[in-house]
Amino acid sequence: MKSLSISQLKQEMKNRSSSDLLDVCLRLAKFRKENKELLTYLLFEVQDEQSYIESIKSEMDQQFIEINQSNIYFAKKSIRKIVRSTNKYIRFSGMKLTEVELLMHFCKRLAESDIPLKNSLALENIFLRQVQKIKKASHSLHEDLQYDYGEELKSIETLAQGLQKSEY
Repeated sequence: MKSLSISQLKQEMKNRSSSDLLDVCLRLAKFRKENKELLTYLLFEVQDEQSYIESIKSEMDQQFIEINQSNIYFAKKSIRKIVRSTNKYIRFSGMKLTEVELLMHFCKRLAESDIPLKNSLALENIFLRQVQKIKKASHSLHEDLQYDYGEELKSIETLAQGLQKSEY
């Protein structure tokens, strides 16, 4: 089955009653966990973005605590999982401010962890990719916010440059 475009879906949704749309939303929520999480965000957490950010940060902190550091392979898998979940929460929000805050928190936690980033090119690349995403997202913020986050970004960039120099 071929899926329709967003505009076609939107047009069809305009023609449906509110009770039909409610049934469709509930049915969507039953099929995938991600759909249920998105509905939860849209219904309960979109009004208070700062508490949403804080809850994601605390979840990230817990995930960093649970990282298996016995082997770099397991640490790498855990970090990739944290990146995937963080990106999912960023997609839910769609706000650049949320993206910058969550990615900065991720980079700080990764740098503070005891995981030897210099021993794994994959981990270095994950870290550097997140720094690039922070730079890109912060350029679209208001000038005042760019300045506020600029100092934090400089300290993270210093860590990133240290990684790059150690490689070459």
